[in-house]
Amino acid sequence: MTTPSMQADTLSSLSQLLARAHSETLAFPTNVNTALRLQQELGNPDCHAADIHRLLLSEPGLSARAVSLANSVMFAHGHTPTVTSVRAAVERLGYRNLLSLATAAVIRQMNTGIKDQALRAMASQLWAHSVHVAALAHEIARTITHVDPDTALFAGIVHEVGGLYLLAEADKAPGLYQQLETQMAPVLEIVGRALMRQLIVPNQVADAVVTLPGATVLLPPGGLRDTLLLAKAIAPVASPLPQMPAILNERLQHYLEQDPVLQELRNNPSNEAKELIAVLLA
Repeated sequence: MTTPSMQADTLSSLSQLLARAHSETLAFPTNVNTALRLQQELGNPDCHAADIHRLLLSEPGLSARAVSLANSVMFAHGHTPTVTSVRAAVERLGYRNLLSLATAAVIRQMNTGIKDQALRAMASQLWAHSVHVAALAHEIARTITHVDPDTALFAGIVHEVGGLYLLAEADKAPGLYQQLETQMAPVLEIVGRALMRQLIVPNQVADAVVTLPGATVLLPPGGLRDTLLLAKAIAPVASPLPQMPAILNERLQHYLEQDPVLQELRNNPSNEAKELIAVLLA
C-alpha cells in the first residue's frame, strides 16, 4: 500500500532528478569512469592518440570490443592483416567510430547495477532496442536517406539514453517508475537533453533524438530523424517504455511494407549489421 509519506518521497525523488537535469549535474555510476573519460577525450578536437590508446588499454572490455569491431565485415572489408592490437584497432576504426563505441559503453553500463528484476529486464530490452536501431540506422542512412552513416549509428546508440538513465534512477527510489509512467515523454526530453549535453552529443544528433516521440516520417524519407524513425519502426526489439509512438499513417505503413530495401533489412539484416549488433551487445 502506498502511503502519503511514500508518495511525498517519490515526488521529492522526481523533483530532485529534474533539478539535477536542469543544472546538468546528472551523476554517472563510478563503473563508467574510464569509458566516460575516453568518450569525453574523443569529443575533444585536440585529443591525442597516446591518451586514447592509454585509456582504451585501461578498459579491457572496451579494448576487446574495439578489436572485434575493427575486424568486423563493416571495417575489415578489403583490409589486411587481421587487427590484433588496440593501436591497430584505433587506426582502422578512427576517432568517430571509437566515440560511438565509448558512448555505447557509458550508456550500457548505466543499468548494470539495477537490482529490481523488472527494471533490469526493461533496461536490457531498451539497450537491445537501441543497438538494433543503431545498426539499422547505419544501413538506412547508407541506402535510403543518404545521411552520414556514422552519424546515424551514433544517434541510434544515444537515442534512448534518457530512458536507460531513468530506469537506473528508478531502481534507487521505490515508486519513482510508477510516477514516471504518467509523464514519461516530458521527463525523457528534459533528462535526455541534459545527458546528451553532458556526453557532448552534437546538437544535430540531440535535436533529432528529442523530436522522435509522436513524429512521423516524411515521404520520401530524408534526414537524421527520419532515419531513426524508420530504424525504430523495423527494429525486431521494441522499446519497453510507455512513450508516445511515432505516427504510422496509411501512406507510411504502405511504404514500410512495400519498400524492398526496408523489407530486406527487416527480414534479413546485412552481415555488417549483425556483427555490429553482436559487438555492441557483447
